[in-house]
Amino acid sequence: MMILNLEFYDLSCGYRNSAVIKDISLTVEEGDVLCLLGPNGSGKTTFFKTILGLLKCQKGGIYIDGHNIKNWSHAKIARSIGYIPQSYHPQFPFKVIDIVLMGRTAHLGAFASPSQNDVEIAEKAIDVLNINYLRDRTYTQISGGERQLVLIARALAQQAPILLMDEPTASLDFGNQVMVLSRIQQLANSGLSIIMACHFPEHAFLYANKALLFKQGEVFGFGTPDKVVSKANIKALYGVDVEIAQFHTQQGNAVKMCVPCNLNNNHKISLGRLNHA
Repeated sequence: MMILNLEFYDLSCGYRNSAVIKDISLTVEEGDVLCLLGPNGSGKTTFFKTILGLLKCQKGGIYIDGHNIKNWSHAKIARSIGYIPQSYHPQFPFKVIDIVLMGRTAHLGAFASPSQNDVEIAEKAIDVLNINYLRDRTYTQISGGERQLVLIARALAQQAPILLMDEPTASLDFGNQVMVLSRIQQLANSGLSIIMACHFPEHAFLYANKALLFKQGEVFGFGTPDKVVSKANIKALYGVDVEIAQFHTQQGNAVKMCVPCNLNNNHKISLGRLNHA
């Protein structure tokens, strides 16, 4: 699989003459997990649509390995960038293997059918995520966490080295969130570059090496999660007072979490055994 850098230079984008995202300049490199944090309406979806070529850049540009993607076809973009939505509701009861095979569309000619090679690539994507047991199951009859892993497998079948994930753990229970995020981290460790929108600061601490904070369409902070996901920034983004606490796992790893300060008297928790970050 190719390894590509995704770069943004002075990027502004939005709808018609109205800029939603302004003046973004940063680079996403091989193995990066960039976590996007910001309240609803802050521009995360607009940012994704622009990267995918669904919206035109109003200023600046998006570059893949130094090449401006402004005039790239949707198929060419799809061969470099895979997209995993929050959810997918097909009209027909497709099998899992058929959903994953849809990821090969960007590599097929008009009216062409998937070849045996395409099937093998799809099966390899399923194998990478350890969901072989789902291969012939009906997509609509598996769990939410399993569906999300199937969508990630579909993106892997595109053989795109850059993945965009729009709240990949939305509506998932705690166990499925951990399962999906662990797989995402494994993919980054294999060399893929991942941009992931989420609403939980802990996900940035646990699974990302970079964080980008959006507020009203502008970059409010960019850097390592330890640097930019702070009490002051969480308050500025979401209007919530928090403590950033740190504790150590049985394995000795330091883990950070956000604890809201506005709990009522019946739900107070003690941070006495935690270290304030």
